[in-house]
Amino acid sequence: MEIFEATEDNYGGVTVNMKKEEPMDSHKFHTMLMASISNWRQKGKKGIWIKLPIELAHLVEAAVKEGFWYHHAEATYLMLVYWIPETPHTLPANASHRVGIGALVLNNNGEVLVVKEKSGKSTGIWKLPTGVVEEGEDICMAAIREVQEETGIETDFIEILAFRQSHKSFFGKSDLFFICMLKPLNFTIHKQNAEIEEAQWMAIEEYSAQPKLNKSELSKNIAKICLAKKDNEYTGFSAVLTTTGLSAKNCYLYSNK
Repeated sequence: MEIFEATEDNYGGVTVNMKKEEPMDSHKFHTMLMASISNWRQKGKKGIWIKLPIELAHLVEAAVKEGFWYHHAEATYLMLVYWIPETPHTLPANASHRVGIGALVLNNNGEVLVVKEKSGKSTGIWKLPTGVVEEGEDICMAAIREVQEETGIETDFIEILAFRQSHKSFFGKSDLFFICMLKPLNFTIHKQNAEIEEAQWMAIEEYSAQPKLNKSELSKNIAKICLAKKDNEYTGFSAVLTTTGLSAKNCYLYSNK
């Protein structure tokens, strides 16, 4: 009986990458799935992963009836998983955190780059440029990109000053937020019109003294760190390019020199 082609992983499991270019009806899919599970069980396999393109979403019901459950979903696919042994599964959980950045861009006059957003919880407050790190993007690169997108200011990354972790945030996930310091390479602001109401250079003391800003204990502490950095009384973590694991992939180690 026909079974699915699958790639073996390093943990005794297999992954099936369904191809959107190969349409399949639910009956054939269910028949092949049962035969495949039987084959994998005989081979002693454990975790079964099926990456299902959105074009094949009509196959979800058949997989769920056979015992698969949702692991995670992205814009173009759904990942389904199944555990063969009659033991508690050891499959890794879906990603648990979102990562964001806030950018302290300080010029030689002791002024900080600040923005007012058109919508959100921070409207009416001068704040640091902020944003979300994209998939496959380094924190230091995300900080540079977000500042350029919101204000038109080009920068060099200097260091991570601090970070905070919170929970039960976006879609119930935890959230990591890194405060990064950057050096401006130009000074003429060209703000993004879609999300930013205003943008300007402001004395860092004026920024940190905002009454609305100081209603938040977190924002108050971040402002204190920014003031300490201006006076060279604080040292953060620089980005050191290195490699990781046997694959020797490039990555950044953030360390205090």
